[in-house]
Amino acid sequence: MQYESLIFDIDGTLWDSTALVAEGYNVQLRKEGLDHLCVTRDDLLKLFGRTMAAIADAMFETIPAPERYALMDRCIDSEQEYLWANECDVYYPGVKETLEELKKSYRLFIVSNAQCGYPELCMEKLGIAHLFGGHLCYGDTGTEKGETILELMRRHQITDAVYIGDTQGDLEACEEAGIKSHEKCANCNSVRAEGNPVTDEELAIPATGHSYASSYTAPTC
Repeated sequence: MQYESLIFDIDGTLWDSTALVAEGYNVQLRKEGLDHLCVTRDDLLKLFGRTMAAIADAMFETIPAPERYALMDRCIDSEQEYLWANECDVYYPGVKETLEELKKSYRLFIVSNAQCGYPELCMEKLGIAHLFGGHLCYGDTGTEKGETILELMRRHQITDAVYIGDTQGDLEACEEAGIKSHEKCANCNSVRAEGNPVTDEELAIPATGHSYASSYTAPTC
C-alpha cells in the first residue's frame, strides 16, 4: 500500500535526547533546592511518550497541583535552554539521509507529545526542517496524541498516512486516529507494521533499533 504522507514521532524515533533532557531538568531542580527530585535517563525512558502533564504527575507526585505543573514548566524552560546550548549529537545513524530519500515520495510531518518549541529544536539541530511540511505537538493542542494526529491531518489535508513511533502509546494513538502504525519491537528488534508489511518503497524509519535498514523483517516474537 502506498501512503500519501508519513508522520514521525521525535524521541526514540528521530533521536534520543533523554539524557540531555534529564540534565536540563536537573539544572532547574538543583537551582530550586529540589535535588531529591532529580531524574536520570532511565527514569525518563519510562515516561517519554506521555503528555507533559502526565510526566509532571509522575515526576512530582509529592507536589500538589497546580504547583507541580508550574515546576514542570520551569524544568521545560531549563531543558530547552540546555538543549539549544548543546550540540545535540544524539540523532540515530542515517536519519537525515533516510528522510531525504523519503521526501522524494512522501509528504513528511511530525507529531509529538512534547512542549511547544521542541519539534523546531529537533529539526534545527538535525538540519531537517526543510524536509517537513508541518508539525504539531501537545503544547500546541493540549490533547492526546491521537487527536493531535487527527488535527495535523485536518490542517494539512492528509488523506492517507502512516505514523512512525516507538512506544505502545504511539500504537494506541494511531488506533485512535484511524491510521496505520510502524514500529520496531523493543524486545527482538524486528520491524512490524499494523496491517500490511511496509515495503522497501514504503520505508518508514524503525524507531528502537538505532539502525536504518531499508527492509521489512517479519516479527519473531
